[in-house]
Amino acid sequence: MIRLTELRLPLEHTPEQLNTAVLQRLKLAPTDLLKLHIHKRSPDARKKDALQFVYSLDLELADETAVLASFAGDPRIKPTPDMAYRFVTPAPAGQFLRPVIVGFGPAGIFAALILAQMGFKPLVLERGKQVRERTRDTWDLWRKHTLHPDSNVQFGEGGAGTFSDGKLYSQIKDSRHLARKVLTEFVKAGAPEEILYVSKPHIGTFRLVAMVEKMRAEIEALGGEIRFQARVEDLAIEAGQVRGVVLADGTEIRADQVILALGHSARDTFAMLHARGVFMEAKPFSLGFRIEHPQSLIDRARFGKHAGNALLGAADYKLVHHASNGRSAYTFCMCPGGQVVAATSEPGCVVTNGMSQYSRAERNANAGIVVGITPADFPGNPGDPLAGIAFQRQWETCAFELGGGNYDAPVQRVGDFLAGHPSSALGEVIPSYQPGVKLTDLSSALPAYVIAAIREAIPAFDKQICGFAMADALLTGVETRTSSPLRITRGADGQSLNVKGIYPAGEGAGYAGGILSAGVDGIEAAEAVARDITQRCRAPS
Repeated sequence: MIRLTELRLPLEHTPEQLNTAVLQRLKLAPTDLLKLHIHKRSPDARKKDALQFVYSLDLELADETAVLASFAGDPRIKPTPDMAYRFVTPAPAGQFLRPVIVGFGPAGIFAALILAQMGFKPLVLERGKQVRERTRDTWDLWRKHTLHPDSNVQFGEGGAGTFSDGKLYSQIKDSRHLARKVLTEFVKAGAPEEILYVSKPHIGTFRLVAMVEKMRAEIEALGGEIRFQARVEDLAIEAGQVRGVVLADGTEIRADQVILALGHSARDTFAMLHARGVFMEAKPFSLGFRIEHPQSLIDRARFGKHAGNALLGAADYKLVHHASNGRSAYTFCMCPGGQVVAATSEPGCVVTNGMSQYSRAERNANAGIVVGITPADFPGNPGDPLAGIAFQRQWETCAFELGGGNYDAPVQRVGDFLAGHPSSALGEVIPSYQPGVKLTDLSSALPAYVIAAIREAIPAFDKQICGFAMADALLTGVETRTSSPLRITRGADGQSLNVKGIYPAGEGAGYAGGILSAGVDGIEAAEAVARDITQRCRAPS
């Protein structure tokens, strides 16, 4: 097949017009085009009055050799790359301990799925509950102020991404097209096929729940096992080699390969790994708030007269500002037509995140507005790998107190935040956070340099998104878990630098930042484990 890129059409066009544009571009007759497949479609909204769709297409032609020769040197017309996924090795016939995966978020799911598809019959240990039980427990916090520490937005089947916008795009380097494998498996599990070609695919929470269940069923059908409410409390390590794990109930499980697909909130597990001497290091992350606007305002600012067009859906944005104090403020995890959610996993803390359903039809748009920090900002010993966790917890506890001590979140109108005085009443924007909010002054909710950078960034962002600094927009505190505050460092073979058989993977290990990149990292961890087991089985005894 041939890939044709950068083909532009008006926003409103028919499939017939797309075919005609292809034929004109390649100077072909209708009978020369045998098949057309959309590889990628993205809107170009730089000119609001003349929005276009930009296509990348895979074409089956009657004479592809002749077309490639005619357009030799044109970077927009090339052979379609081979994106098929190929397993690195089947499971060997010899005896081996089945690999263990700790955590069943995106990295753990794809590590388990790939190992199961290769015949390795992995064992997954997930501290939380199955996804539907977990959903009920999460609603207990959102509706009843009741937190379940091991079953919430952070912990349980599907990981933190289950309660999110379900974004499926990433900026990772992906020469092997592993992201395509992730998306293809999601479609098999029930995701809409459009995620294979739209520029910013997303799924939404409700669809993710059913998909995760189907992927679990496939893993089990292939011989894998998933144990829920199975929290790993310790590791067995002998002479620098992992020999197994110990669960909270005392169960000991032998294993020579353990994939640590931890979420970024597995703080007690990080502490255990540190105590066991597994090498890790502090890394940068970001702190900030969630900001809410009317979605209609964002649509108008981004799409002009085309706002509300069903082909475009709800508009998003991505903004960055380099503040005068040397900090960078930026928007993070933007959720069009969504809601701000309670995302704590620890008693006495308030943490926020954003979530959307597939329809993105809620009244408000929300995004994190956060500021980058580095280990040098952590109090105490900045070389302590756990120092970032303590710093996160400090501000989460502060938010809990500012919110009234009952898991309500502290909020402030943007106009009041910029003016430096507390909010006493809501305006046009009604907060979406559950279980509730408390109007307050957020100036003490984060470090002074973070507050200063955000105060400077909001008016700057207003120049790009007209209305961003509207007085009635709402800030909700706090956004602290933008990424893992540490990295469980690994070598080129995917293993821990100092404990063989441990394979850190995904967000918690510091190697991913979202569903798609975590899934890709899980695949690579599974491949590394498969190679290790195969080599051991082939080695002379």
